[in-house]
Amino acid sequence: MIPDLQSSILCDDVRQERNGKFILIGLFDAIAARQLPIRYPRLFMVTRWCSGEGEFKQRTRILAPDQSAVVAEGRDIPVRLPSPEATATNVEVFMNVVFKEEGTHWVEILLDGDLKLRYPLRVTRASRSPASQEPGSTEG
Repeated sequence: MIPDLQSSILCDDVRQERNGKFILIGLFDAIAARQLPIRYPRLFMVTRWCSGEGEFKQRTRILAPDQSAVVAEGRDIPVRLPSPEATATNVEVFMNVVFKEEGTHWVEILLDGDLKLRYPLRVTRASRSPASQEPGSTEG
């Protein structure tokens, strides 16, 4: 039985307690960059599958705003659900992801090659605050 994707979350870091619970740090759906391109040092993707049974392969990718160029793509990750009541939580890390342009990028989650979820990740230019102005600047 094909599982349902219960959640997919982007965050800056993930920790796991001794009891097995995950702690997600710095959840986000947008990246504000002072300049482009920007290199995002660590980007974590947490997915949780449920209501299925069997073994499957998950693949995650991030597409550029043109929706065809691949910015980052993970490896196949096993999803093992021994019973319909079981859940599978996967934590994937992407290192040094380079976003070359601003605009709406797309996160895609595939299961056995079939697209299960697609959602936006906005990359914008950060506005300069008065505190970050260069000395002598009168912008505001």
